[in-house]
Amino acid sequence: MTSKQPTEEQIIEQIKTVYDPEIPTDIYELGLIYKITIHSNGKVDVIMTLTTPMCPVADSLPMEVQEKIHSVEGVTDVNLQVVFDPPWNKDMMSEEARFTLDML
Repeated sequence: MTSKQPTEEQIIEQIKTVYDPEIPTDIYELGLIYKITIHSNGKVDVIMTLTTPMCPVADSLPMEVQEKIHSVEGVTDVNLQVVFDPPWNKDMMSEEARFTLDML
């Protein structure tokens, strides 16, 4: 039985359901996801950051992202790496996030 190959759009759609509890916009629009790589065997590599290394959800947020990605049909494994270089800054937010946070 061949599993359907997950798409980047499907992965992003799931990531967009994860919110930083202190900021009313999803982590993708906040610019916390640096890179998504989908391998032909269904393995997904994600490089992400947090708004700060002292983020109160530093333990739970990456786990939630990993679980959401794992729920996409065809994903066989998720390798999630949290990095702090380059450090996150407000310029990484999408226009949508800036609008939501009244930062335009």
